[in-house]
Order: sequence, then C-alpha cells, then structure tokens
Amino acid sequence: MGEPMKTMEEIQKEIVEDFSFFEEWMDKYEEIIEFGKSLKGLPEELKTEENLVRGCQSNVWVVSEMNNGLLHFEADSDAIITKGIVGLLLRIFSGQRPIDIATEELYALDEIGLQAHLSPNRANGLNAMVNKIKLMALAHRAKEEAEG
Repeated sequence: MGEPMKTMEEIQKEIVEDFSFFEEWMDKYEEIIEFGKSLKGLPEELKTEENLVRGCQSNVWVVSEMNNGLLHFEADSDAIITKGIVGLLLRIFSGQRPIDIATEELYALDEIGLQAHLSPNRANGLNAMVNKIKLMALAHRAKEEAEG
C-alpha cells in the first residue's frame, strides 16, 4: 500500500501558514485564484453529469483514480474562484488513502477565513465539493474492502 508524502494534517497546516502572510482578503482571493490556475483542468469527455458536483452555482467536475492505495483527484470549474477553491481541496485530499479522506476533519478553510468570506451559495457549493470528494473516497474504500 502506498503512503502519502504528507498527511492531510501537515498540508492543512501549510495552507494556514501560507495564507497567514496575507492581511487583505483581496490578496487571499488572488492566492485562491492561483490554486485554480495550477489545475490542469479536465478534458471535455470527463465533464459529465456523473462527475458534476451537485449544489454548486457554477459547474464543478471532480474525478478520482486509485493508484497504489492512494486516491488521486482531478477537477475543473467554469468559474475562477470556484476552480481555486476546488484546487485547494485537491491539495489537501489528493494522493491520500481513501479511509483518511473520508474521516479527515477539514479545518484549514475555516482557519484562513474562507468560510466566513463566501456567500451562502458559494459556502453551500464548497460543502457540496467536500461531500463529493468524501463520498468518492468512501466508494473507493468499499470497493477495496470488497476486493480485498
């Protein structure tokens, strides 16, 4: 079984630390947009209903793939801020074990103040993205148990 290079705890601490350098919210938004730009995006054939995150104002697609016991995610969105938010989530969750993804407490986004600065619709969208990622992890976990 593969082991993640860093734990989600370590990654969340890094994110909180990275964002602590910014005092202004506009600077934090810029940083979030950079996360979005770092995503390579998804080919059109993966932008399907099945991969779409329900509950987001904008379109967000998330796909996953198991590799060596670790679950890797890719995502895309047609909205730049949303793409940045999903990019942040992927930094935390991608390349981790399904059981850890399913059970990890996500605190970094609250700690950097993101939750407080999102409109109610965007906050719902963020929760929908996290739920989809965790459900995908649970599905992979169940499949692993059935096969193993």
